[in-house]
Amino acid sequence: MTSSDDDRFGRFADLEADLRALGEALEVPAPPPADVARAVRTRLAEPVVRVRRAPRRLTALVAVFLVALIAVTPQGRAAVVTMLRFAGVEISVGGPGPLPTGVPRPLPDERRVTLDEARQAARFPIAMPSALGDPSDIRIADGGRVVTLLWPGLRLDEFDGTLEVVFRKDLGEPWPLQVSGVNGWWIRQPHAVSYVPRHGGAPREERVAGPTLIWQRDTGDANVGMRLECEDYQEALRIARSVR
Repeated sequence: MTSSDDDRFGRFADLEADLRALGEALEVPAPPPADVARAVRTRLAEPVVRVRRAPRRLTALVAVFLVALIAVTPQGRAAVVTMLRFAGVEISVGGPGPLPTGVPRPLPDERRVTLDEARQAARFPIAMPSALGDPSDIRIADGGRVVTLLWPGLRLDEFDGTLEVVFRKDLGEPWPLQVSGVNGWWIRQPHAVSYVPRHGGAPREERVAGPTLIWQRDTGDANVGMRLECEDYQEALRIARSVR
């Protein structure tokens, strides 16, 4: 056995030890993750010399184990991917701590306007949900970057979601649900949301948001981010599909 063989042998022996420790430390519900974990441990229990001769086999097996862990457990997803950026919204999944309290501050330069005034000042085409009547309140903020439409119990924010992060959300579990009907994400739990100013600086207007549907509209000239706060998932989806 050459010195290079010894080095490779040592590295795979260390990898085996690390994987054994990982398998013991992870709390994975069953089935099917427990079956996958048992299969991994069975393979790792084989003689080390077989691992040394077929490192690609071990690498593939570990990859299958990790993919299965991520796919079926929110703990696995949060451990590997803790940040999601979509349609101008940054979603952080982890331990957000206590929800914010107190009265939230308004967005920068926020003011009440008519729909016509909002359309003139906004930096993007404003869309309206045909499933709802006229909004009870309309607000524009941050130099036309954000338009907020309000109905009793509903809030629809439309914003320039092309490149920059506009809203930041801090979640505990569960992970947001991907929504194929509008190509968006559904956040089912109350969570902290804050606004990221256009010219940078610390996020502001931290407040508690209810269940929220996030999606993006491609208007041809711009990608418009949409976030609808609505308690009911099916109702939120119905409203989102009616936006024109």
